[in-house]
Amino acid sequence: MKKNNGHISGGRRAMDHAATAMEQMELYCTARPGSPSAVRRPRLFFRNELWIALLGPTIEEGIVGIGPTVAAALHAFDAQYLAGLHPPVNAAATIGALRWPDAALPRPHRNAKSNPKSHAEVSRFDRPS
Repeated sequence: MKKNNGHISGGRRAMDHAATAMEQMELYCTARPGSPSAVRRPRLFFRNELWIALLGPTIEEGIVGIGPTVAAALHAFDAQYLAGLHPPVNAAATIGALRWPDAALPRPHRNAKSNPKSHAEVSRFDRPS
């Protein structure tokens, strides 16, 4: 259907745009069958010249990939999805710090001659590690 001096109407253009996006998503997912995009099938949106792949109720609450093409948005989505599955590289240091907080605390100096203590009075800082 033609309108406005031979131009395709906005509704028809949006339908063609959506069909093209779905084809591009199928091609991407077929080429990467185990990818998060292929398995989870995020919704696609086109806003302000960018494609958005979204899994979840909103951008704030979901997993999002944004790019200038459908493939770029799906690739960004895959990266975000996988990043959420793996802890950050420096997480081991953080976990170690959480598990062993006493190691970060300074040990008080104790002179055995000037301040004798019985075993019952030994604080947690005085115990051998």
